Amino acid sequence: MTQAPTPDWLSALRFDAQGLIPAIAQDAGTGTVLMMAWMNAEAIQETARTGRAVYFSRSRQRLWRKGEESGHIQQVHDIRLDCDGDVLLLKVTQVGGIACHTGRERCFFRGLDTQSGAEPAWVVQDPVLKDPDTIYHTPHA
Repeated sequence: MTQAPTPDWLSALRFDAQGLIPAIAQDAGTGTVLMMAWMNAEAIQETARTGRAVYFSRSRQRLWRKGEESGHIQQVHDIRLDCDGDVLLLKVTQVGGIACHTGRERCFFRGLDTQSGAEPAWVVQDPVLKDPDTIYHTPHA
């Protein structure tokens, strides 16, 4: 069985040694950075074909269709490639308003507090919108 040739548009991407490229998901309406995940060539092609975000799960070593368990899919409106060809930006609509497995709008919910005069510390700044145990039916950290 022969492998299909790589489309020209895909050959412009610079994947790492594991065949992955980082992808940042950004809310298309507000500009809020929701999350970062990894994509391989198959995930990118499926995302482009379906208009729904598909990532590569390094822990499961398989494609991860965003929302496959939670229902919180990402509808992709635009895919951008950075100047070096090694990072993707997906402009998305986050269905259900929750992108993070912790039940928050975004994965970047902690900020470094350097103003309190004490040692810098990570402070939770965004609320949990929905208990992750009710989303996934299993305890999550």
